[in-house]
Amino acid sequence: MKKNFKNDHRRNDKHNDKRRPNAREDKPTVRTDEEIDENFVFGHHAVVEALKQGRGNKLFVSEDARGDKIDELKEVAREQSVPIKWVPKQKLDQMSNQGVHQGLILAITPYEYLSLPELMEQSKENPFYLILDNLEDPHNFGSILRTADASGVDGIIIPKHRAVGITPVVVKTSTGAVEHVPVARVTNIHQAIKELKEKGFWIFGTDMKGTPYSKWNAQGSIALIIGNEGRGMSEGLKKDVDEMLTIPMVGHVQSLNASVAAGLLMYEAFRQRGDSL
Repeated sequence: MKKNFKNDHRRNDKHNDKRRPNAREDKPTVRTDEEIDENFVFGHHAVVEALKQGRGNKLFVSEDARGDKIDELKEVAREQSVPIKWVPKQKLDQMSNQGVHQGLILAITPYEYLSLPELMEQSKENPFYLILDNLEDPHNFGSILRTADASGVDGIIIPKHRAVGITPVVVKTSTGAVEHVPVARVTNIHQAIKELKEKGFWIFGTDMKGTPYSKWNAQGSIALIIGNEGRGMSEGLKKDVDEMLTIPMVGHVQSLNASVAAGLLMYEAFRQRGDSL
């Protein structure tokens, strides 16, 4: 699904690009001490997907990077008219805050979230949405996006405040899935649920007590709430839920990682709804 991005990436133009003496003609080394904000993605899969979607402004590549994948990436960048800068690995480490960048960082236009009406307007009949209730860990969010793409989720709804948004770590962890799963950001989750119910959605939550997820009826227009990593679902939202679901456990630790729990439930919905995808 196509999503819009704002074209307002900023550069600090007071520094000029310079080549080192005797630099190879096809791989110039340039200064990159311009300020880079959080509007970038790193890692091979995330960079490739963002480039293919036309999101790139400038591609930073480690000056030591070589191989067929790098050649293919350079070709995609050229096709998209995205300039390439060859930089020391230490610069990429700094730009990614020591992240696993795999020698690649792509500056992009900022992510523009959908509104809830926009999400519903572009969804197919009887959609399946996830509602993330103040999720805070970008790795969890990225993993959920990756599984959502694989299991046919039609969209994800997140709050504007006190929750993680689309960050470089989220994009990297999603391995590019963020380019294919639409994300709506709303001011008030309770109000969003009310709007969904008015459109005929059934709302499901997750709790230690509830219907075993294997008995969940996941047909029709549904939305599943995934709670905060530590606190679980907000008490206020529990009043909005039509049915609570639980994942049976027999171990000593009676909780699952948010992305693991979400993955189990997404694939149960996928199993039931497979014929309609």
